Amino acid sequence: MAANDHDSDDIYSEFKSDVNMTAAELEKWLKTDESKSVGQDSGDGSSIGHHSGEKIVRILHKKKADLTADDRAHMHKVHSYISRHLAQGGPDDKGETETSPWRYSLMNWGHDPLKK
Repeated sequence: MAANDHDSDDIYSEFKSDVNMTAAELEKWLKTDESKSVGQDSGDGSSIGHHSGEKIVRILHKKKADLTADDRAHMHKVHSYISRHLAQGGPDDKGETETSPWRYSLMNWGHDPLKK
């Protein structure tokens, strides 16, 4: 196995572990006002995270063999984002987690921290 294949497998595994929402769940979430209420504006009125969620949905609909270099690069970006945000730990008052911008932002990136 070439080094690139190993890296691709690692990125794929990390992505599949981090993204705990299905494509259908994420598509439904991205249509909500809560989804649109968080994140840094990408310049077109939609947040960077919202655009990321749309890309994640497309990736989730693909077979592993059909992933492109751009898909793998985005999967790595998703892993980095989710890892950083989870390390922040969310709201101090855990009772506020469900409706927090922290959770909403993570969900735009395909990870619901409350999902078992």
